[in-house]
Amino acid sequence: MKFSGLRGYAFLYLAFLYAPIALLPVFAFNDGTVIAFPLKGFTLKWFAQLFENQTLAAALTNSLIIAVSTSILATTLGIFAARSATRYNYRGKAGAMGLIMLPLVLPEIIVAVSLLVVLLAIGVPLSIFTVILGHVLIATPYAIAVLNAAFSSLDRSLEEAAYDLGETKWSTFRLIILPLVTPGIISAALMAFTISLDEFIIAFFLAGEQTTLPTYIYSQLRFPKQIPMIMALGTVLVVCSVALLTLAEYFRRRGIAKTGAKDTGGFL
Repeated sequence: MKFSGLRGYAFLYLAFLYAPIALLPVFAFNDGTVIAFPLKGFTLKWFAQLFENQTLAAALTNSLIIAVSTSILATTLGIFAARSATRYNYRGKAGAMGLIMLPLVLPEIIVAVSLLVVLLAIGVPLSIFTVILGHVLIATPYAIAVLNAAFSSLDRSLEEAAYDLGETKWSTFRLIILPLVTPGIISAALMAFTISLDEFIIAFFLAGEQTTLPTYIYSQLRFPKQIPMIMALGTVLVVCSVALLTLAEYFRRRGIAKTGAKDTGGFL
């Protein structure tokens, strides 16, 4: 009975969580402009409008620039932090890592408002650059969480053997360590990219006059005739997000298999 009750609870929870997402493609292909049943018929015109909307194209371009920049910077910082946390012992390491990982538990609106106040106080104009700064702050802890697992699974004897053969610390890191953790690096970069592309609150506060994809979607919700196109856009974003997370999970599992470590769970 306990198992059946738990299974029923899990089913209801997943249905409540994913039913709205499952309805996105239903109304995205619906010919009517009213988001309600019964459906009017099948159409692809809402998807066609996505490619004709220049404002949407500009917002998408801004979001892609921000997401790519965020993934590169957050993954690079994550490599440094994860390497430091898993390889070296020094005074204050726990406190430093705790501060770095703090954005994971802080409400994003608090982070966004704090960044807004600081940036305005020091005279930095709001732009795509400030959004990148905010997204790097949010995405770096996720990258570190992925890379910590990748670096922790390394066999330290391989590094010691490289030193015995005359390699320097830099050459050992470049020739031995990085190839082994490359799947984790790719996984962390994809995770940071997805987080940045979908993030709304920080972009809303820090973008200034620039428009990102999430803020554009929010602005269009005021116009009922635009809702079907937003449904179509949401369908595309869900498919892309699932594809990126699946790819990140693939590289995570590949990295664990490459190092021979035990898989304790992942993104999917």
